[in-house]
Amino acid sequence: MREKRTGLFENGLIWFGAGVSIAEILTGTYFAPLGFEKGLAAILIGHVIGCLMLFLAGVIGGKARKSAMETVKMSFGQTGSLLFSILNVLQLVGWTAIMIYDGALAADGVMSAGRWVWCLIIGALILLWILIGITNLGKINTIAMAALFLLTMILCKVIFIDNGATGMISGETMSFGAAVELAVAMPLSWLPLISDYTREAKEPVKATAVSALVYGIVSTWMYVIGMGAAIYTGEYDIAQIMLKAGLGIVGLLIIIFSTVTTTFLDAYSAGVSSESILSGLNGRMIAMIVTIVGTIAAIVYPMDNITNFLYLIGSVFAPMIAIQIADFFFLQNNSERKAIDVPNMIVWLIGFIVYRLLMRVDILIGNTLPDMLITIILCLIVGKVYNGSR
Repeated sequence: MREKRTGLFENGLIWFGAGVSIAEILTGTYFAPLGFEKGLAAILIGHVIGCLMLFLAGVIGGKARKSAMETVKMSFGQTGSLLFSILNVLQLVGWTAIMIYDGALAADGVMSAGRWVWCLIIGALILLWILIGITNLGKINTIAMAALFLLTMILCKVIFIDNGATGMISGETMSFGAAVELAVAMPLSWLPLISDYTREAKEPVKATAVSALVYGIVSTWMYVIGMGAAIYTGEYDIAQIMLKAGLGIVGLLIIIFSTVTTTFLDAYSAGVSSESILSGLNGRMIAMIVTIVGTIAAIVYPMDNITNFLYLIGSVFAPMIAIQIADFFFLQNNSERKAIDVPNMIVWLIGFIVYRLLMRVDILIGNTLPDMLITIILCLIVGKVYNGSR
């Protein structure tokens, strides 16, 4: 029986759903103190950097027909890859909880029913998405994405056209470099996931290009909505933005569907990643467990500021994908048969430390790109030195 493959349109829909996110709108509000022009420049530069890395990561998995964490074995070995698989599952559990929390908080602000009630509703819808499955979501995803597209267009109109205000901008609380880094951080958080979807594509390279481009455009759009709403309405609370915009039930639908379509990808990929930790695990079952755990965590714990979480993800996965890029595109190194690729693990640790150190330095283009370039160059040098023994 032939395996069902996803087309370019389906991959585009998946990553449209990933981009339309309350978390992205909320992150966009942090750019408001920079002013619209500087904020927009930081958002664009950050997304170009982040989505280029997203494309390269997706190509590796797409060409190899392997999930994201299976491709990690090619650079770090069977045992070495376990560290990243475990960290990836943990960050995906964290993302699932954060997304459900943000969605429930915003939904409750629009229609008060208790945050825990909205957590349960969103969690149940995510479980439904998982049960339907990634390759069977076609028509449902098309309808959901068309609705989200129309609803976000309404939101844009209300904020940028109907409001008519020039907006009051407070003094800068974030440097331009830090703002670029915050824009890079969101696409970077998808690096350990994209191959889970491009491996299923009929045309992996084209599908990866479509995925990265669609996500980049939509994510930029969400950031701009958040920034514009904060500047023009003077409001940082997404629920209040919706209410001030007079959206009501429309705003509620935006919140619910955007949360479900994005968080589904986190839970689904947690399941896929878990299979690379223990081959006997059922990915779909793990995805459902992750959704349930995330729902409970969203009910129990407050998760209002995710910037440190985003930077932590960057420090772990930016040097990881840098090494994969160096290995796959330049060195043609494959360590799948090894227990652990020690040189690459050492290079990754150096990359991780460099990232944390660069966070203290205000670099105009952020610290992800410099860290990745340093890590790639170091990996190439080490790879050439150890080439004979590999």
